[in-house]
Amino acid sequence: MALTLTEEQDELRTLLRRFLADKAPSEEVRRWMESEEGHDPALWRQMADQLGLQGLALPEAYGGSGGGSVELGLVLEELGRSLLPSPFFATVALAGQALAASDDEVAKARWLPAIADGSLTATLAVAEESGSWRPEDVEARATRHADGWTLSGTKMFVIDGHRADLLLVVARDDTGPGLFAVDGTARGVTRARLDTLDPTRRLARIDLDSAPALRIGPHEDASAYLRTVTDLAVVALAAEQVGGAQACLDAAVEYAKIRVQFGRPIGSFQAIKHKCADLLLGAEGARSAAYHALAVAAENPADLPAPAAVAAAYCAEAFSHAAKENIQIHGGIGYTWEHDAHLYLKRAKSSEHLFGGPVAHRARLADLVGIR
Repeated sequence: MALTLTEEQDELRTLLRRFLADKAPSEEVRRWMESEEGHDPALWRQMADQLGLQGLALPEAYGGSGGGSVELGLVLEELGRSLLPSPFFATVALAGQALAASDDEVAKARWLPAIADGSLTATLAVAEESGSWRPEDVEARATRHADGWTLSGTKMFVIDGHRADLLLVVARDDTGPGLFAVDGTARGVTRARLDTLDPTRRLARIDLDSAPALRIGPHEDASAYLRTVTDLAVVALAAEQVGGAQACLDAAVEYAKIRVQFGRPIGSFQAIKHKCADLLLGAEGARSAAYHALAVAAENPADLPAPAAVAAAYCAEAFSHAAKENIQIHGGIGYTWEHDAHLYLKRAKSSEHLFGGPVAHRARLADLVGIR
């Protein structure tokens, strides 16, 4: 399935790139990543009020603009290009898509409008100590009572989990895994920020001790629904990784043009030319894989598992390779704290294993196509 961007989609990307260049330059990104909040609340409001980004891919019936996976992917690509510290990925790409993909009209009506207008932040908590996002590996327990549900267990590596207003938690009961909504400030919820490699994306540990919860989506085994949610999440991350890979390519090429050695720009040396050419092939291949998966998610979600696995494996490796080569091409300056190259490498390596590494995604692809 090919994806050709419409004029409106191209304009969206151009608009957002200008917006981020103006509002989120490198010095601001560094200031926000070291702040207590971890992002700029004023910019978050501006993204919602002026650009409508939080509701761009949500249904109009719930306060959104009625866009879809492709539009969301374009936004994430530009956010990944700028390394913007923001609750956007957790709130919109994870929790928002999980809610929108459910058949739970009550839950969608309750939370999606607040996500769309930027007044609610949310996240999705799946992984535990093992780091696995497979529903069958979840051990957190859900217990049903006369007046509702409670959850007990520990969730790890939860994106923005230390501050999110709403926690969407995967836990299991006797019928299988399911999705549950938990107020971030509810009794029985203990949250702690984790020390992470990437300073622009914060992760948290969440301990649940009989925390009150509301079940969302299927009320019995929700494994199929949760696999769809995971596929949407890995495709969203792939789109973000495309933006990061492109930023590394652009930085490397620009430096190769202006850095002079032995009386010539280093970009004229064959070794540097080859590196830049390889980076271009990697970035374009990643974009093709991610855009194909986005198109499938928008038009035929039932066929998403294989394209999602391809995009997840390829885009992760393309971003990591681009980030490493960007440092190599920059030479000594690329290793310094003052240069942004290390920030892209840290984002690339942490994202590479966020939802399972490339090896895990290729193994899943092999299972899907029946060659294992």
